Amino acid sequence: PERGFRLCFTLGLIAGAALLYWGFQQPPAVVSQASWPWLILAGLLAGYGTRLGSGCTSGHGVCGLARGSLRSLVATFIFFGVALITVYVMRHVLGWGG
Repeated sequence: PERGFRLCFTLGLIAGAALLYWGFQQPPAVVSQASWPWLILAGLLAGYGTRLGSGCTSGHGVCGLARGSLRSLVATFIFFGVALITVYVMRHVLGWGG
């Protein structure tokens, strides 16, 4: 039963992007500077992290914190900490980005 929902969700994402493209006849305003292999790796790591963390970042950060979940509080601190470190390394160590 859940497989049908997942299929519809995935098809909806693709259909929404296609309708946006066909409706405005232009590519999206955001263009990634990363290559396809890096984007695929990033997506796989995000999915793995979601499974490992027992939920997504917004699920923990919004719903979990609103419920007062200690696990969500710890997960949110870890998410933000890793994000801060990643931005610092990318901008100041590797020199990528603005």
